Amino acid sequence: MTSVAALWRHPIKAHGFEALESVHLSEGCTLPWDRRWAVAHTDAQPEADGRAWAPCQNFSRGAKAPQLMAISATSDEDAGTVTLHHPGRDDLTFDPDREAEAFLQWVRPLMPDDRAQSARIIRAPDQGMTDSAFASVSIINLSSGADLGARMGQDLSSLRWRANIHLDGLEPWAECDWIGRTLRIGEAELELREQITRCRATVANPATGIRDADTLGALKKRGHQEFGLYGVVTRSGQISVGDVAEVI
Repeated sequence: MTSVAALWRHPIKAHGFEALESVHLSEGCTLPWDRRWAVAHTDAQPEADGRAWAPCQNFSRGAKAPQLMAISATSDEDAGTVTLHHPGRDDLTFDPDREAEAFLQWVRPLMPDDRAQSARIIRAPDQGMTDSAFASVSIINLSSGADLGARMGQDLSSLRWRANIHLDGLEPWAECDWIGRTLRIGEAELELREQITRCRATVANPATGIRDADTLGALKKRGHQEFGLYGVVTRSGQISVGDVAEVI
């Protein structure tokens, strides 16, 4: 039986993962508060101003700054705040819409000196600032991650992949044949639209922020650079950890 093993969101793109027990998916939308904000860097293009979706190259992210991968987050939706945790920094609780300067000071020691520096926080108006140009929910098969780790001789944390929905109870790589099909969880349905092409962010360990696994090399040995799928919510509904999932 296939089931939802975990649910995760990332309130600030590339700056912290947050576990959820349950969440309501709305048609045509990302997970609530997933990639609600993004951090534009000093080399960002003018269009990365929060008025519309912009490509990931405009933002500080784990592919360029591996220590960002070790940030975890806790959100308070009522207060509008996010608390960030990192093994090398004191916790920071702040309002991303109003207290960007406190964040920029907090994150500065985690940014490599030879990379564009974090400059401002922007908020996507109509969708989360996902890596896809459409409002997506990302999905991974835990068995595929376990298989890849076994081939590498390493235990790979599923948090390397920054996915929203983690599925268990599948054969490894079964998801590679799902494009164009529908994932049903409870009353919610998602159209499985694209495979996710991975970047260097996944090389970093989410516990330490240190690059310690050649995930891209291992994927290329399989003949590709994809891991996981982008889905689009086509039917709204509540989903929870432990729910049965089926592909139709």
